[in-house]
Amino acid sequence: MRRLLIAPERIAALAQRGGDGRCLILEDQESHYLERVLRYRPGDRLALVDGVGQLWTALLEPERRLRLEQAPQAPLRKEAPITPSLELSMAVPKREADLVWRMATELGADRLQPLLAARGTAAERCPLDRWRGIVREATEQCERLWQPLLESPCEAGTWLARPATGIALLATTRRDALPLCSQRLRQLADGASHSELAAGIRLAIGPEGGWSPEEEERAEAAGWHPVSLGGSILRTATAAVGGLAVLADWRALRSASCRPPSP
Repeated sequence: MRRLLIAPERIAALAQRGGDGRCLILEDQESHYLERVLRYRPGDRLALVDGVGQLWTALLEPERRLRLEQAPQAPLRKEAPITPSLELSMAVPKREADLVWRMATELGADRLQPLLAARGTAAERCPLDRWRGIVREATEQCERLWQPLLESPCEAGTWLARPATGIALLATTRRDALPLCSQRLRQLADGASHSELAAGIRLAIGPEGGWSPEEEERAEAAGWHPVSLGGSILRTATAAVGGLAVLADWRALRSASCRPPSP
């Protein structure tokens, strides 16, 4: 079934309306998507997700209504977030930011942080509402139950200077003896405590002109570990997607190894 993401507070409000508490009024863009894009008609079924781990099935009804087939407080499916969480912080490039946020959502990022780097793009080139719409659509398309949190843009030097939590990896170039991202991640994860892993894995990707010396100095002073993504000089979008894929693969392998054996 096709999926529609509805904000969790709207679903939670259903139970407070009286009656059976299962009828949801669609907003204009939701109605347009179901009826004009997907060509749904009354009686058609779809999956409804809230972006925080819960799924219901629902029937489309006349007059832009959806009727949940399960009670709001009793979803058909409920899923805990995958741990450790993955965060992608990226200096906003002049082009392709839309594509990165979409692909990062598909790869399993849990938090997305746009950065305004000294050698990157300006704040006025950050259409946050459009980006959040892209993340929402990608969450529906790739059938995730958890929607990534896309934060407001921050000035890179100030943001990187905050004390780093969890395992924090700073992708950079043109420095001797930099460990590969995958190699350093394994080293740090093997020696990390449970609380450090619980704080998540973070990867920061710089602009195509590279981090400024001040940005790198402030990041390393705050606990970020400089890493390489290979011998080539990559575009920001390529580095972001490639680096996040390394993190996602490591997490998937770790999760598989932590599962108990089948009976």
